[in-house]
Amino acid sequence: MARRLVLCTALAVALPLTGCTADSPEPTPPPPVPGPMRLVAFDSCRQLEADLKRAAKAGVGPYGFPGNEILPANASVRGARTMADAAEAQAPPPGPAHSGTNNHEQDADEPDIVKTDGRRIVTVDQGALRVVDAATRRQTGKLDLPLQTVGGPVELLLSGDVALVLVPGGVRRYVTDRKMPVEAGPQVLSVDLTGAPRLVSRYEGEGTVVDARLTGTTARVVLRAAPRITFPDKGDDDNDRIEANRKAIDRADVAAWLPSWQVTTGADTERGRTDCGRVSRPTDFSAASLVSVLTFDLTRPELGSGDPVTVVADGDTVYATGTSLYLASDQRWRLDRFRGRAAMPVRQETDLYRFTLTGNQPPAYAAAGKVPGFLINQYALSEWDGHLRVATTSSAATTSSAATTSSAVRVLRQQGGELVQTGVVEGLGKGEQIYSVRFIGPRGYVVTFRQTDPLYSVDLSDPAKPEVTGELKITGYSAHLQPAGDGRLIGVGQEADGNGRTRGTQVSLFDVSDPARPRRLAQHHIPGGQSEAEWDPHALLWWPATKLLVVPVSAYSFDGGTTTDGALALRVGEAGVTRVATLKQPAIRRSLVIGDVLWTLSDGGLQASSLSTMERVAWLPNA
Repeated sequence: MARRLVLCTALAVALPLTGCTADSPEPTPPPPVPGPMRLVAFDSCRQLEADLKRAAKAGVGPYGFPGNEILPANASVRGARTMADAAEAQAPPPGPAHSGTNNHEQDADEPDIVKTDGRRIVTVDQGALRVVDAATRRQTGKLDLPLQTVGGPVELLLSGDVALVLVPGGVRRYVTDRKMPVEAGPQVLSVDLTGAPRLVSRYEGEGTVVDARLTGTTARVVLRAAPRITFPDKGDDDNDRIEANRKAIDRADVAAWLPSWQVTTGADTERGRTDCGRVSRPTDFSAASLVSVLTFDLTRPELGSGDPVTVVADGDTVYATGTSLYLASDQRWRLDRFRGRAAMPVRQETDLYRFTLTGNQPPAYAAAGKVPGFLINQYALSEWDGHLRVATTSSAATTSSAATTSSAVRVLRQQGGELVQTGVVEGLGKGEQIYSVRFIGPRGYVVTFRQTDPLYSVDLSDPAKPEVTGELKITGYSAHLQPAGDGRLIGVGQEADGNGRTRGTQVSLFDVSDPARPRRLAQHHIPGGQSEAEWDPHALLWWPATKLLVVPVSAYSFDGGTTTDGALALRVGEAGVTRVATLKQPAIRRSLVIGDVLWTLSDGGLQASSLSTMERVAWLPNA
């Protein structure tokens, strides 16, 4: 599976390659063949167009590309002070001890709806960015954001006096010859916080934001864009519609695939489009989308184009450390559509791409590979000691058209331009699928579930011989595993009965100090409860200094037919979990600690509570 990267001189991180112009003679594009995944550049715009059209026509369905169907209307659809000046100013004194975002890796900050540096709290909610002074407990600034249609949560990253706001954009669902509306694309907004918050620079692109990471003062934002092709709403059956869509693809030119962008800083606007020579492809691709990694140096006042590194891929999961960025592409969406409702994925695999990160430079492609099955989320990936650990669930069709599932943990190592498997442990949770994963140093913990919850302990110290060393079966499952130090692991998920029916949020404390005998030491159950932390770990606060765990919970009472919102504050001891308080605040989304104050963020505003007594000391409604 050797892979190489040859990019045009337009891509600063790659080797020179001549002939990357639209006037270059068009070579005969080779047919796609199975085998090693290679990431190479296109030799010309004409080659790029020919290859993209061929792949697109092979995969297009009656309503567009799978996973990004473009449906007809009647179909159901599921000046100012610059930041450079600020950087030269005297740095403010550090704030008190404070918590940060509950990130996967410590050296790769993840975007969220709230950030703090210990002196101030910055939130994005309801179309506005707000700044709160933590010491005085007062809102000191507000900026209405230039938002249009938003397809997901607006999030932010914080670096010094710069807030980088990420507006996800929406999926172009209704693009037909019936002149249906198009949702807005993604935006990246640079906001100066040195005084009243002010918008300094605005990047507008195409597609949606997949994810982003911040290392030091450098942000890397991953965008995915579908081609701008108008599919006709014609045909009496699916075969006719597919044929009409293929003709639409033939009529499109290469510009339909190349993402465009514009950047506005002050009164100046710069526009551009990704160059053909900056687009690379693996051996096998669908042409249903392009993924670009943008790089922004937050010490500069303007955002610029982001120096995009673009791949013809269908990336959906981002995992990063301080030195590596991985892009994962789940290929299950490629269905055998001619089987109708019984369609099975053509490829039950996940493609993996590794990029290296250096300073404020664009990421450099390093290697790629593929693994069977699919990931539950970014926590199924972990880089440690020169290896990548990957946990996946795979399903296999049977003669009865049913499917059996099992999971595995694979260890990969880069060899040249290839991510090769050095070891694997298979057969975890047969008939079940992964619900959570956590890798901690040389060990991994995997939770699978159907009726009961096996927690597997995996020894990964020998990359060639990973092995399951212990297993714990309990009812319910953990949707997120949080390291708690000293051989302890916290699980947040759902309790369930013996038939697998969920019964409300549960918090479990596991002792994993003995790899052969993982044990559950304690459980706290909230009947009828559900927590955002079950699907978004950013909602969970773990404050090791006082062993405090704060979990937002919405609980429904089947007896009274009422719903109670708030957050559960728990103290995690050596052998137990003790309820400290229930914070009464509707729809709590996030919690954070600054000094001796616990802050909770909801849709209505920020609440400050004493960290020792949990009594409310301030309430700041959104204004």
